[in-house]
Amino acid sequence: MTSQSDDKSPNAPSHATASRLYATIVAVLAIAFVAAAIGFVAFLSQLRGAEKRPDRQADGIVVLTGGSSRVSDAMELLAAGYGKRLLISGVHPTSGASDISRSLPESQSLFNCCVDLDYSAVNTRSNAAETRRWAHDRGFKSLIVVTSNYHMPRAIVELSHAMPDVALIPFAVVGDKWREEPWWTSSTTLRLLLWEYVKYVAAELRVRLEGLGIDLSFELPDQPAGSPQPRRPATAQAN
Repeated sequence: MTSQSDDKSPNAPSHATASRLYATIVAVLAIAFVAAAIGFVAFLSQLRGAEKRPDRQADGIVVLTGGSSRVSDAMELLAAGYGKRLLISGVHPTSGASDISRSLPESQSLFNCCVDLDYSAVNTRSNAAETRRWAHDRGFKSLIVVTSNYHMPRAIVELSHAMPDVALIPFAVVGDKWREEPWWTSSTTLRLLLWEYVKYVAAELRVRLEGLGIDLSFELPDQPAGSPQPRRPATAQAN
């Protein structure tokens, strides 16, 4: 016969202890969820809903490929005199200068004289490294950064980390789909924003840790698993 004292053995898990552990886990998860939600709202608040021309000129312009109309918008800024030269960073290895210039028939003369192509960059971090090399080689101290509105926060994190001595002026490209319908009504756009937010937080974390002398050389994939690949210009690498 088993006595009641055996049920209260110190080796047996206490119901009260298990309840406290469960409550702690739930509380931690709830706090993490609220923090992530607040962070996502803060991330969304950085995204412009309309394109706005820069309020000043810069030494150069850099466009990070990966989205529609980024390059054409950057060429318009160059033609308007917002920068002396333009770097197209992340050009697909199979695209030649002639291929890109043919896609911009109204800007061919400007393309031939004042545009540089970067074939090395394959993601935003390497975009920043190649842009730093280009800017420093040319002695540029200010750059207009052209990329999609959802990509701009992470691009600025990477570029400002790579070039703390260069002033960055963002020009956010707003796609037609973004203008035509609210982002929360499209599951594809919502997934894109959520994944971009995750990559933005990861970039912020890596940069802050590197500031403390901790080097984390990780890269997240450009799209979440199972997501369809978005259509990009033939000139573009993925960002």
